[in-house]
Amino acid sequence: MTTNNKILVIGNGGREHALAWKIAKSPKVDHVYVAPGNGGTAQTDKISNISLTDIAELIKFAKDHHISFTVVGPEAPLAAGIVDEFRKHGLKIWGPTKFCAQLESSKAFAKEFMLKHNIPTANYVVFDSGHEALEYLKSQSLPIVIKADGLAAGKGVLVATNISEAINFINDIFSNNKFGSAGSKVVIEEFLDGTEASFIVMIDNNGNILPMASSQDHKRLLNQDMGPNTGGMGAYSPAPIVSDAIHQQVIKEIIQPVIDGMRNVGHSYSGFLYAGLMIGKNNKAKTLEFNCRFGDPETQPIMSRLESDLCQLIEAGIDGDLDQVQVKWSGQFAIGVVLASEGYPDAPRKNDIISGLDKIKNITDVKVFHAGTKLEGNTLYTDGGRILCVVGLDKDFRQAQKKAYDAIKQITFNGMQYRTDIGSRLIL
Repeated sequence: MTTNNKILVIGNGGREHALAWKIAKSPKVDHVYVAPGNGGTAQTDKISNISLTDIAELIKFAKDHHISFTVVGPEAPLAAGIVDEFRKHGLKIWGPTKFCAQLESSKAFAKEFMLKHNIPTANYVVFDSGHEALEYLKSQSLPIVIKADGLAAGKGVLVATNISEAINFINDIFSNNKFGSAGSKVVIEEFLDGTEASFIVMIDNNGNILPMASSQDHKRLLNQDMGPNTGGMGAYSPAPIVSDAIHQQVIKEIIQPVIDGMRNVGHSYSGFLYAGLMIGKNNKAKTLEFNCRFGDPETQPIMSRLESDLCQLIEAGIDGDLDQVQVKWSGQFAIGVVLASEGYPDAPRKNDIISGLDKIKNITDVKVFHAGTKLEGNTLYTDGGRILCVVGLDKDFRQAQKKAYDAIKQITFNGMQYRTDIGSRLIL
C-alpha cells in the first residue's frame, strides 16, 4: 500500500472510534471516513464523518472517493450482507460474509455449528414457541441461561436465578416482542460457572490466524456484576486468566474448527472473530458466544495497547497474508470504563451537554473514546446509551485503573452512570 490512502470505517460506536483512531495513526493513511461516526470521530485528526448508512450509498461513496479498503465495525451491517455486496463491486472490505456472520446473527445457528464441529460449549435447546420454552423451564434446575436468537445489542441474554424472572423474560421475548424479529426463537442453555474472557483473532481467506491481545469484559450494568446485561460497561487488557495453555486450547478447539467448518460448507471466514469464553476451574475454555467483529468495549483498551500499524494488519488480512505480519503490544495494562446515560440499557436519556473533556485531553496515558455522542457547533451532547469509554494505561494495573477513574472525575453530564469496580476481579 502506498501513502495517501483513504479508508472507510462503518459504524458509530466506541469500537469504531478506536479503530478509526488507530488506522488514522498509520503513516500510510491520508484520511479515514467514518459512516456515520459520532462526536469523537468528528473531532479526531485525519478523520471525518459521513452521514451514510445505506449499503448502496456506501458502495457509491467508496467508488467515488477511491477508498482503499473498508472496515466493518458493528454486527448489523455484517448480518445484512455488506461484505458480499462490496465484493460484488470489486471493493476491498474487511469482515465476514453474511453466511459466516450467522455465527453471531443467529445463536441457534451458532450452537448447531458448534455441536456439529465439536467446539466446546454449553448444552442447549432451541424453541420457537413461548409455551414450549416455558414448559421446558419447569423441568430445569437454576441458574439457567436464556438467549434471544438474533441480534439484540448484547441485551438479549438473561442468566435466570429464579423461575419468575425466567418466565418474565420468555414472555418479554415471545408475547411482548421486546427484541422484535431477534426473538423469533430462543436458546435455553446450561449455566457455565467460571471466569469470562474475550478472545479475538484476525482470520484471512487462506485460514491464517493472527490473535489479538486478550481482554475481559464486564457485561452487567452495576457493580459486583449485578443488574441487567448491557453491551458492556468496561473492559481491560491483557486478561491473565488466558494462560498460554488456554490460548493454545482456544486456537485448536474453537478458532480452527470455525475456519475448517466454514470451509467444509464452501465458505471462507475472513475478518475479526470474537470468541466469548467461560474458563472453568479445570482451566479449560468453553464457548459462550461468537461475535463476528471486534468487541465493544474490548476494542478500546486493546487498540490503546496495539503498537503495530493496524492499517498494515488489515491490509494483510484482506490480501490473505496474515502469516507475513507480526503484531506488537505495549507491556502496559489498559482499563476502559464506560460512562453511560441515565436510563441505559432500557431507555437511555439523550441530548445532555457533556463537559470536562478538555481537562483531560492532554493527560498522558489516558484516552477517551466516544460512542453515543454528537457534536453540534462546538458543543458535545449525549446521543445514545453508552456515551464514552475512558481508558487508563500503566505497567501497574492498579495505576491504570486509578488513571481511568481520576480522569472520569473531570467529566460530567446529567444522569451519568458507570461502574466503579471495572477490573477489580483482577486485583483481587
